[in-house]
Amino acid sequence: MTDTKIDGGFRPSGQLQLGVFFQGVNSGTVWKAEESGSQTDFESFRRIAQTAERGLFAAFFLGEGLRLREHLGRPHALDVAGRPDAQAMLAALASVTSNIGLVATQNTTYNDPADLAHRLSTLDLLSGGRAAWNVVTTDNAWTGANFRRGGYLDHAERYVHAEAFVETAKRIWDAWDDNAIAASGAAESWVSPESIRRVRHEGRHYTVDVLPKLPRSAQHRPVLFQAGDSPEGRDFAARQADVIFSAHPKFEAALDFRRDIVARSLKAGRGANDVKIMPASEFILAATPQEAKDKKAWVRSLQIGPQQALAYLEQFWGRELQSYDPDGPLPEIDPVVEETSETRGSGFHGAKARQLSDQWRAEAKEKGLSIRQFVSSKTSRVDATFNGSYAEVADRLVDYARTGAVDGFNISPWLIPTGLDDIVNHLVPELQERGIYPTDYAGTTLRENLGLAAPVRPEAGVAGKVGAGAGHA
Repeated sequence: MTDTKIDGGFRPSGQLQLGVFFQGVNSGTVWKAEESGSQTDFESFRRIAQTAERGLFAAFFLGEGLRLREHLGRPHALDVAGRPDAQAMLAALASVTSNIGLVATQNTTYNDPADLAHRLSTLDLLSGGRAAWNVVTTDNAWTGANFRRGGYLDHAERYVHAEAFVETAKRIWDAWDDNAIAASGAAESWVSPESIRRVRHEGRHYTVDVLPKLPRSAQHRPVLFQAGDSPEGRDFAARQADVIFSAHPKFEAALDFRRDIVARSLKAGRGANDVKIMPASEFILAATPQEAKDKKAWVRSLQIGPQQALAYLEQFWGRELQSYDPDGPLPEIDPVVEETSETRGSGFHGAKARQLSDQWRAEAKEKGLSIRQFVSSKTSRVDATFNGSYAEVADRLVDYARTGAVDGFNISPWLIPTGLDDIVNHLVPELQERGIYPTDYAGTTLRENLGLAAPVRPEAGVAGKVGAGAGHA
């Protein structure tokens, strides 16, 4: 029997939240189906966001990519590749939604703290306190070429740089006192100058000396998401994040991850319940178990068709493989690369191609798998997929809520823009019937709806001093 106890004073809420992850660039979205809509038109984003809000989802989460993924030196033509600017899209969605949180993935390496903090603060104010920032880092020269910065940031420095960036942004968001703006026209001035503090930071990669231009929002400052899973990434999240977008949706792995984050949070001086966890997940559901099984087979057949299967191997082989039968054995020829590069995408980067091809050929032969079957087994999101009838999946999720293994799930729809319909129409009522899902929004801000406490505000006069002439970024 699985040990579900979580130490450190952690208290399960008994509730789950849902978010939607509109990826933009991915191989999981079925774009070949007749039901598929545009990946770039505003209407698709509006439809998904409003459906999610109807289902009381906590957040609408946009992925971001700073460079188009390539395939053998050309743009990857088989994957969905639509990514409008996250903050521009979320600002537009703020006008057609009322409660759902708006999460922008933004990179610390290729942004500047004062500028990004101001833009996120603007989104937070425009949306009435619903903005969030998914903090990501990048260090490769391929992406850096877009910014004339090359690979200037050593891999080991990513989180050192990111932490200085986030701390600076927090100080910018906290720079205005809550009573800085005059309460009436009888006041001598619109704003009290002594209620706005200058923020300074001198670091290795940038220097900031800014007088912030905006007051705090209804939720004080944007909610911080983070998705790094390395030991450094987990420590960073335990110190800085409000929510972790994790890669551990399977029950036992989710429990282990929760225990680890609780321990790291306590070590960082935070409470056991201070950091929420929402793993990435895929839901393929239907009215009956057999219908759900058949539906999953159909989805997989469109996610990994013959072309996609061959292209997947080409990312590792580094050469054209279109002459091979996708329903035949893996190629007997060796890769032409020793190690795959970041141009192929994060899922392929750094693989030892020659060593991996030998292992894969042996595995496929042992299991009797064709190219298409083998690739499907590698890309089917086994750990991240909830497949079954609405009732049986809801029953499974009760254990997650009861133990606090997760605080919710960030769902990647496999179909745009209708991929949330069955979840909202059928799964959500089942979860509500079991008492593990909200029946209304808790408040008007994302922080309230996630059950997050208001951030601790620095003492007056401190924010302008912290980091002045110190730290590395």
